[in-house]
Amino acid sequence: MDLLQAIFLGILQGITEFLPVSSSGHLVLARSLFGRDLEAGITFEIVVHFGSFCSIVLYYRKLIAEILGDLFKSLTPNGLRIGMYKTNSNVKFSYYILISMIPAMIIGFTLQDKIEELFLNPFFVSCMLLVTGTLLFSTKFVKSPEEKVNGIRSLIMGIAQAFAIIPGISRSGSTISIGLFTGMKREEVANFSFLMVLPVLAGAMLLAMMDLMETGIEAAAVITLVAGFFTSFISGYLALSYLVKLLKNAKFYYFSYYCWVVGIAGIIYFF
Repeated sequence: MDLLQAIFLGILQGITEFLPVSSSGHLVLARSLFGRDLEAGITFEIVVHFGSFCSIVLYYRKLIAEILGDLFKSLTPNGLRIGMYKTNSNVKFSYYILISMIPAMIIGFTLQDKIEELFLNPFFVSCMLLVTGTLLFSTKFVKSPEEKVNGIRSLIMGIAQAFAIIPGISRSGSTISIGLFTGMKREEVANFSFLMVLPVLAGAMLLAMMDLMETGIEAAAVITLVAGFFTSFISGYLALSYLVKLLKNAKFYYFSYYCWVVGIAGIIYFF
């Protein structure tokens, strides 16, 4: 992989990881159009996902610090302070994130390889982009949601996140849409959608790093890895900021048109 390819894939990962257009789906389409030259090795995938991880941490740094601070305060040598769980919203939020991880963990450890092998083809991805577009467009009809996240809503969003393992189904698009359908406030659902993916990204990177330890890193690849990280980090931060702004303005459904156009074009091209 040369430098320009690394920059292209880094930007593609950063933008599509947060905008509701499916990062995995776009990678499938890009590789199908441009050939296996765009095939990212495991080392590069770890680096660009780490860039996405860092962009979330930077954007939500204050909220993450508050949540972690209150969570640590709730822990004692003898266990959890139940009173803080009942009264502290940040402690509740952290446990809701744990609940949301359950479906993704089940799918990730049992069905991920089978699903990816079965559906990693551009025609199917194009069809799934139409599904994503329809889901996004339906949020146009959600009227002023005012609820906060709770155990049931976090589990439902976790199920939506698990389904997004299918290429072409957007993770952010499905989790935010489902959260809005359950009545969650726009800002609340955005915060929860992007913070709930941090443990998932961390777990995926850990598993990939375990494989990487067996192969090592070539010195010649350092420049492309650095380029991939920074392009993914910067483009991801900008995409995240842009999406949160659109969501607050109730314009989340705008991305449905893009998904429909790309999906229809892909169906025609790859049929």
